[in-house]
Amino acid sequence: QVQLVESGGGLVQPGGSLRLSCAAAGSIFRTYDMGWYRQAPGKQREMVAIIAPGGTTNIKDSVKGRFTISRDNSKNTVYLQMNSLKPEDTAVYYCNVPLGTGFLFSSWGQGTQVTVSS
Repeated sequence: QVQLVESGGGLVQPGGSLRLSCAAAGSIFRTYDMGWYRQAPGKQREMVAIIAPGGTTNIKDSVKGRFTISRDNSKNTVYLQMNSLKPEDTAVYYCNVPLGTGFLFSSWGQGTQVTVSS
């Protein structure tokens, strides 16, 4: 069974950077879009960035120019480089495989906490 494991979160000051990783255990990784999502306390989970197998990306407007999504198909890993972080970026970040209006994995992983604070 394919699993997704997120890592790389932490506490960072405003203006700082973090790089998140999502490792997929399994062979399906290369054929699907991969997405990063986040959920802040008291808010609904939202899409942050999606990358297609060929590299085409879709980035949430509020993080454009600051966040970059990339993937290494040889390592079954998708990354989220986050620069110029703001307090409003504080959330638990998750990865998943978007499929139409749903997701390949109905159960979300534990995610990785990103806290932006001085």
